[in-house]
Amino acid sequence: MATVQLKSDFIFELLKRFLQTDEGIAVKNKVNHVYQFNLAPKKIGKDEVSYTIDLKKGEVIKGPYEGGKPDTTFTLRDEDFVKLADGKLNPQIAFMRGALKVKGSLSAAQKFTPDIFPKRPKL
Repeated sequence: MATVQLKSDFIFELLKRFLQTDEGIAVKNKVNHVYQFNLAPKKIGKDEVSYTIDLKKGEVIKGPYEGGKPDTTFTLRDEDFVKLADGKLNPQIAFMRGALKVKGSLSAAQKFTPDIFPKRPKL
């Protein structure tokens, strides 16, 4: 199976660098949860790629969480994740429309807001 290239790969790379800054460390300390994202290139449930955002350790890893169960797992399309990270998609509305699936702690899910993502440079 070929490796799937996602639009969101760039966002996760930015987040990885952001979490090493003072502002990123403050976010990590405030949230202190582990999130797994299952991102589908086109349709949820097909060819999903997992990312783990560990805001206990301040790490972003491509792959599923290996330290037990993540606090919350989000499943959505890659395109919707990009909109979510850019603040163009409201997570609650995406959830109500079925574009965002949440498994695990809802209180932890509510702490994961678009503010966590560093602002991407306009190209």
